[in-house]
Amino acid sequence: MISRLSLALALAMSAAPLALAPVALAEVPKPAAIVADGLPSVPDALANETRPYLQSRRAAFLGWNASDRSMLIKTRFGATDQIHSVAGPDGARRQISFENEPVMAGALSPSGDVLVVQKDNGGDEFYQLYTLASGRLTLVTDGKSRNWFGAWSRDGKRVGYASSRRNGADMDLYVVDPRDPSSDRLVAQVSGGGWNITDFSADGAKALVLNRMSINHAQVYELDLASGRMTQLTNPRAEFSYVDPQYGPDGAIWATSNADSDFLRLGRISNRRFTPVSTEPRWDVSDYAIAPDGSFIAYAVNEAGVSRLKILDTSSGAVRTVSGLPSGVIPYSIGHAIEIAPWGAIGLSMSSARTPGDAFSVDPRTLAVTQWTHSETGGLDPAVNVEPELVQIPSFDGEVISGFLYRPDATKFPGKRPLIIDIHGGPEGQTRPDFLGPQNYLLNELGVALFFPNVRGSSGYGARFVNLDNGPFKREDTVKDIGAFLDALKQNPDLDASRFAVTGISYGGYMCYATAVHYSDQLKGASCYVGISNFVTFLENTQSYRRDLRRVEYGDERDPVQRAKLQEISPLNSVDRISIPLLVATGGNDPRVPASEADQIIRAVRANGGTAWHLLAENEGHGFHKKENEDYYFWTSLLFWKQTLLGETAR
Repeated sequence: MISRLSLALALAMSAAPLALAPVALAEVPKPAAIVADGLPSVPDALANETRPYLQSRRAAFLGWNASDRSMLIKTRFGATDQIHSVAGPDGARRQISFENEPVMAGALSPSGDVLVVQKDNGGDEFYQLYTLASGRLTLVTDGKSRNWFGAWSRDGKRVGYASSRRNGADMDLYVVDPRDPSSDRLVAQVSGGGWNITDFSADGAKALVLNRMSINHAQVYELDLASGRMTQLTNPRAEFSYVDPQYGPDGAIWATSNADSDFLRLGRISNRRFTPVSTEPRWDVSDYAIAPDGSFIAYAVNEAGVSRLKILDTSSGAVRTVSGLPSGVIPYSIGHAIEIAPWGAIGLSMSSARTPGDAFSVDPRTLAVTQWTHSETGGLDPAVNVEPELVQIPSFDGEVISGFLYRPDATKFPGKRPLIIDIHGGPEGQTRPDFLGPQNYLLNELGVALFFPNVRGSSGYGARFVNLDNGPFKREDTVKDIGAFLDALKQNPDLDASRFAVTGISYGGYMCYATAVHYSDQLKGASCYVGISNFVTFLENTQSYRRDLRRVEYGDERDPVQRAKLQEISPLNSVDRISIPLLVATGGNDPRVPASEADQIIRAVRANGGTAWHLLAENEGHGFHKKENEDYYFWTSLLFWKQTLLGETAR
C-alpha cells in the first residue's frame, strides 16, 4: 500500500517539469516556543500520516471521592494533562481543571470537600500547591520555591508537604489547612533534599517522615507536630531503603523495605527493625494500600517489569492474586498508585502494550475487575500493537542483563529490520512493558524494531544490581552493557545489523551520547533527549535541592580524583569519536539537566565537523509535556530516523 506521505512526494515530483526546481511541500507550522536549529522543516504530509498515532491518551487514577463514590483521574483532551472526575464505570470524564500547564497530581481530602493539586510553570519543577474549585486554582504555597505534596491528615483538616523555600536546597517540613493558606506552618527544619511527610496518625498529633538519601538508603522518622521533635524509627547505622511508610488502623507502621533482602518487601517497622510480611522470594513490592478497617492490604509486585496485584488478608496471612487486569504496568504516581476506598473498592490504573492507560477498580472479596475508563487510541486498533519479548544475555563480565524487544510484523515487513535501542533515564529507572504511544508508528508503519534495555543500575532487579553503576569508576560499565546488547542483537536473524541506532532520555541521554562515542562504527544515528553531556558541569548546574542526591549516584565533582574521572567519561570530552549524526532535544527551563548541557555538546560536535540537529522548547523542562511540542519533536525524530536509519533524503 502506498502511504499518504509517499503519494504526496510522488505527486509533487510528477507535477514539476524536469527543468524546474522541485515544488515546495506544505510544512507544519513550528510551535511558537520551539527553536529549530540545523534541522529540516516538517512536511505536512508526514504530520497527516502520523496524526492517529499522536491522538492516543491515557487515564491515570488519582484517588476516590468519598462524598459521591466517584473516581478522580488525570487525562488529556486538549494540549495538557488535566484532572477529571468519573462518576462510575464507563461514565463521562468530566474535566474539572483547565490550565495551560499540565497538572501533575491531585489529592482529595478524606471527606471529598477540598482538592489540592500540584503544578509547575513551563516545566521548571518549582511546584506549587493549589486548591481547585469551580475550575479555578487558589495558591496555597509561596509561589516561588519547590513544593512537594506529602499527605492529607485523616480528618482532612491539614496537608503535610515539603518545601525548599528557606534556602533553595533543603526540603523542610510544613503543614497547612489548604482552605486557609495563612495557616501555613514550618514544623521541622531539615538538611537535605529528600525529605517529606508521608502520613498522619489517626489523632493528627504525629506524622511519619521519610528522608530518602539514595535509592537504597532512606530513614523513617515520627514527627511530633506540636513540638517539631523527630524520633528515628529505623536503624541509623543500617543503609536500607524504605518506601512509603504508613500508619495502619491499629497504629502499626507499615512500609516497603529491602532491609536484610535484595528486594523491597512489604512489612512493619517496630523497635527500629523491619519485619517482612510479604513472602515473594524475588522481585520488588512496588506499591501498596491498607484497607481503612485493616482487614486486607492490596500490594503490587514488579515481576521483571510486569505488575501483579495481590490481596493480603491481614488476619490469616493468605494471599490471592488478581488475574483480571491487563498484563502491564501500574504507573508511578505522586501519593499512592493504589488506593482503597472507605467502602472497600481498590482503585488503580494500568497500561500495557495494548492498553494506553486506564483506571480500574477491584472488588477485594471476589477479585472482580471493573474498567472505569476506555482511553482512545486515535481510532487505531490497539490489538495490532506488538507485544514485547524479554531478552536476557550475559554482559562483558558475565552479569545477566535484560531488555524488551519489539519486532514488527514479519508478514507486513519481511526481511531483516532496522533497530532503535531506546535507553531509559534515572539511572535508577526501569523500562517496563508499557504502552508505546506514537512509537507504535515506527513498528506498525515503518517496520523499525525497538529494543528497550535495562542495563546495570536499573531498578527492579534488586539492591545489588542497582548499585553496580554507582560512582564515576563504574559508570562506563553501563555503556559496556549496551555494547554487549549490540553484539547479541546483531546475531538476531530478524534484525539488520547494518541499520542500528540509539536514543535515550535524561540519564539515557548521557547513555545515548556515550554509546555514540564508543560504538559509532556500529550505529547510523543517535537521538539524545535532555541528556547529560558533561558530569561536572551537570553537577555544578543542576538545581541545588537535588545535587547531593545525584552526587551519591554519579560521584562528587568537588573531589579532585572523582572530578578527573567524571571529566574522562563525559561524552563532551570525546566528541572526536562521534562519527554519526545527532539529534538533540532540550527544554529551556530544565532544572535537572540544564539546556547548557545540550548547547555545549552541539557546539563541540559541529566544531569537529559533525552533524547535530537541535530542537529546543523554550517553555518546557525535563521532557516535553505540551502536546504541540511533543508532536513536533516526534515528527522531527521521524525525519531524523528516515534520513539516518532508512536512507531517505529530506526535501
